[in-house]
Amino acid sequence: MTVPPAELGSEYRRLAEAETQGWRLWGPYLSERAWGTVREDYSDDGDVWGSFTHDQARSRAYRWGEDGLAGICDEQQRLCLAFAFWNGRDPILKERLFGLTGKEGNHGEDAKECWWNLDCTPTHSWMKWRYVYPQTEFPYDDLVAENGRRSRLDPEYELLDTGAFDEDRYWDITIDYAKASPNDWHIRLSITNAGPDEATLHVLPTLWFRNNWSWGRSDQRPVINGANGALVAEHHTMGRMVLSGSTLPTAPSVVACENESNHEKLWGTPGPAYPKDGINNHVVNGAATVNPAGRGTKAALWYQLTVAPGETREVALRFGPDGPARWDPELWQSTLSDRRHEADEFYAHVVPPDTSTEDAMIVRQSLAGMLWSKQFYNYDVARWLDGDPAGPQPSEARKRGRNSAWRHLNNFDVISMPDAWEYPWYAAWDLAFHCIPLAHVDPEFAKAQLLLICREWYMHPNGQLPAYEWSLGDANPPVHA
Repeated sequence: MTVPPAELGSEYRRLAEAETQGWRLWGPYLSERAWGTVREDYSDDGDVWGSFTHDQARSRAYRWGEDGLAGICDEQQRLCLAFAFWNGRDPILKERLFGLTGKEGNHGEDAKECWWNLDCTPTHSWMKWRYVYPQTEFPYDDLVAENGRRSRLDPEYELLDTGAFDEDRYWDITIDYAKASPNDWHIRLSITNAGPDEATLHVLPTLWFRNNWSWGRSDQRPVINGANGALVAEHHTMGRMVLSGSTLPTAPSVVACENESNHEKLWGTPGPAYPKDGINNHVVNGAATVNPAGRGTKAALWYQLTVAPGETREVALRFGPDGPARWDPELWQSTLSDRRHEADEFYAHVVPPDTSTEDAMIVRQSLAGMLWSKQFYNYDVARWLDGDPAGPQPSEARKRGRNSAWRHLNNFDVISMPDAWEYPWYAAWDLAFHCIPLAHVDPEFAKAQLLLICREWYMHPNGQLPAYEWSLGDANPPVHA
């Protein structure tokens, strides 16, 4: 892209500089679901939904990708940042969106949450996300049981139907991201108590490394250290990144564990002293499951906010390579304000001038959904079929089963997904359709996506494009043409 005229604004300049300055190196590339995917299925019978469940997700390390709420990561998903919440009543931290598997839902798989991707620029210089979280205990069991009782002829049983939001007893959470530079993020959480009574919400901005060290292919292990109310992450290829937060309305404490499976819980064998669910077990149950040294490969800043009815509290964060150690509230405020203004400026050029206010909002939020659904996707089929050196080795039947004719396929890219929960994997014909609206805001990314799926490490030697991970050889309409 050539350098745009100055009157087009700063986001057009960032798009022109995206490849040379790295404006796309970080983004919302963290999926909202990694459990229940083909990549994480190492079962003998190919039971994708049953082999890695939502209940296991907080305790079991992922092999191929990570997930989280309103999360970001770098384009190789080495380091992830997302948010966990706890209302003081749930049996688990809210670290990822909950939904029903294809077998549990009476209309198939379905997310059972209320969340929205509100805004996003193509370089992710500005992003906005909203989540509504009940103050009463989240009705996990009720949603599973009632949807399981209903037939396909009955309507779905949704979160609103459970009474979880009665009397407006919910937290209204909005998260704004703004980039001061390609890898320097300024983040604002706005938390409103919509209910009639004072309530307490636990907020845990969480930083962790994708686990690349437990599979017998690398012994290089990064580390996160808690120091002076901040999290300092050190990685052998990306260097040092720091997450720091405001001390008002309350100073956070640091909790840390390892992004490794809880072997004792899952398989009854010895494992790490502070496994992946250590923060969950410490916050929810008071267990001694976090490292007292504040060191690990997964760590969080733990805020406990008591909020009056109708009141809004803010948590201010900065995440980047250097400045986060020096908290600068004026820079934080100006960065958020400037990027929001520049997003307005950008979409004023994208949306036709005669569009009504409501239609313009719909266009902008629809494009935000497309941009938020860009995900890091890693799937090396040969490695997946054969298993890792650290084992256990898959059965021989696996080598003749799902996707065994696609050993050449090796995906390690940021790709446009149908969505980040129900379909957290690309689908060739969906992706081709995605590129039509994406071309309105980021033509270079759209073109690169169409070419990517045709590369030799994607396309089958017989010329077929990979369909989707459930069956890479499935037939698809020739949408790319």
